[in-house]
Amino acid sequence: MNKKPRINTGKILKVYWDHIRRYKGRAFLILLLVATANTLDVLVPLFYKRFFDVLAGDLVVEGQEAVPVLVGTLGMVAVFHGLIWLGWRTSNLLSNWLQPRVMADLEQTSLANLHEHSYRFFSNNFAGSLVRKVARISRSFEDVADQVQFHFVPLAILLTGNLLVLWTRSHLLATVLFAWTLVFMAFNVIYARWKLKYDFARAAIDSEVTGILADSITNAITTKLFTGAEFEKGLFRDVVERLRRANTFTWNLNEILEATQSALMFVIEFVIMYLAIKLWQQGLLTIGDFALIQGYLIGIFMKIWDFGRAVRKVFSALADADEMVEILHLPHEVKDVRGAKELQVQTGRIEFQHVYFSFNQTRRVLRDMNLVIEPREKVALVGPSGAGKSTVTKLLFRFYDIERGKILIGNQNIAKVTQESLRQHIALVPQEPILFHRSIVENIRYGRRDATDEEVIEAAKKAHAHEFIEGLQDGYNTFVGERGVKLSGGERQRIAIARAILKNVPILVLDEATSSLDSESEALIQKALEELMRDKTTIVIAHRLSTIMKMDRILVIDDGQVVDSGTHKQLLKKKENIYKKLWEIQAGGFIA
Repeated sequence: MNKKPRINTGKILKVYWDHIRRYKGRAFLILLLVATANTLDVLVPLFYKRFFDVLAGDLVVEGQEAVPVLVGTLGMVAVFHGLIWLGWRTSNLLSNWLQPRVMADLEQTSLANLHEHSYRFFSNNFAGSLVRKVARISRSFEDVADQVQFHFVPLAILLTGNLLVLWTRSHLLATVLFAWTLVFMAFNVIYARWKLKYDFARAAIDSEVTGILADSITNAITTKLFTGAEFEKGLFRDVVERLRRANTFTWNLNEILEATQSALMFVIEFVIMYLAIKLWQQGLLTIGDFALIQGYLIGIFMKIWDFGRAVRKVFSALADADEMVEILHLPHEVKDVRGAKELQVQTGRIEFQHVYFSFNQTRRVLRDMNLVIEPREKVALVGPSGAGKSTVTKLLFRFYDIERGKILIGNQNIAKVTQESLRQHIALVPQEPILFHRSIVENIRYGRRDATDEEVIEAAKKAHAHEFIEGLQDGYNTFVGERGVKLSGGERQRIAIARAILKNVPILVLDEATSSLDSESEALIQKALEELMRDKTTIVIAHRLSTIMKMDRILVIDDGQVVDSGTHKQLLKKKENIYKKLWEIQAGGFIA
């Protein structure tokens, strides 16, 4: 609370403008219509002044009876109100066209930007919080645009016009009202800025609530398995209670502001009307001037009261947008170099040359890593947990940038090619496939989105998935649930393999693809994997050493380096090595 939050107002407004200027013609037309309607609104009280002056006898139009003048004056008021009505209706219709488009563009920009961020970024952020931030930036634009259209522009024109007209009637009244307006608006801005730190803190707690809620719901099954419902409810109750207290506190601050505003309005109305009476006594004002002054005061009160709320809404909206705008300006950790070329894969040869990589300054993962995988060679990576096996595959996909060295595919440095073309040539079957909450056919087709239904079915057959898919009520149109929870682990795995088969690229990575399966499922998936690995350069990571006995070569990794290599039999024949120890632990030495 002691640290004053800083909102990047300039950056936020620039993001808004970058999206508005695609439609700047309509945006300026909206402002022009609003300005015109409010200018006419300034003129209407002048007709009421004329009306009451004629009615009181202070104004006599030569050659005309009073009644026709009064009726003509009311007619002009009606015409002006009609024009004001037309201006507002037209501007609102244009706004209804403009705002949803800008909001949609902001959300699309946000999503596109998020997808450019790195593996590390998504590891460090809740998915639920990111979703909330994307929604907030579009809503914040709506709030700011509404305040500009319906409050700030009308207030600026109304104040300027009213004070100018009032100046022609009395310099004293105009000066007093102008001074009061400055005090009123300055108080609102200063108070709103002071209150901003509490709005900022409330927004942060609100994001925390969303993150905890999403995390809890996503892990609902884990909660059941570990009887954690009460713990989760307690965790959520604590953060919701903090949000409740923050809401109550900020709402009470709003009430204090509104109470102060009301008092200031009572004071200025009394002062202005008192001074007007004195000027009337001196013959400087007419009865019509009282109607003019009262009309202007009411108009100013309505707009300036909303000014306080509008300022608070804008600051709150900017606070909501700040988190997403900060992400939009956050440099992408992994970027294509300037002039990056498309990866061309004539062969699937992979080479790590003196590669160094750390997740942070204190955790060195790979040190002087050197390895070569020949085209169509099937290589297994084994070693203790934390040795760097999975890191090798993450670096191959360029989820992270290395510190030193080179990673080559063919003769091309993957740091010099586009990330998209790199990943187009590598398929991954992970330990825990995450599926979209979409149909099975859409999940498989994600491997190659232009594939026909027949090609999807053929891939499913090769992955031994067709049989269980056909047994589902909706077959290939069955929705799999969030993250694929409606399917078993083996079924999800076969869907992932079908997706990789459909992708049909020269390099394949299998990361613990069968480690969590039962024997029956593993037997089916092993058959599918044999089909998938055919004629591909393949990297297999497995803790179950029995699954990699048939690999062309086994690379033993320890402490971030390749410390041994050979076939299964060759490694077992050596006297003392890590692979032999791992094999003896798992197989008990009975299988040779």
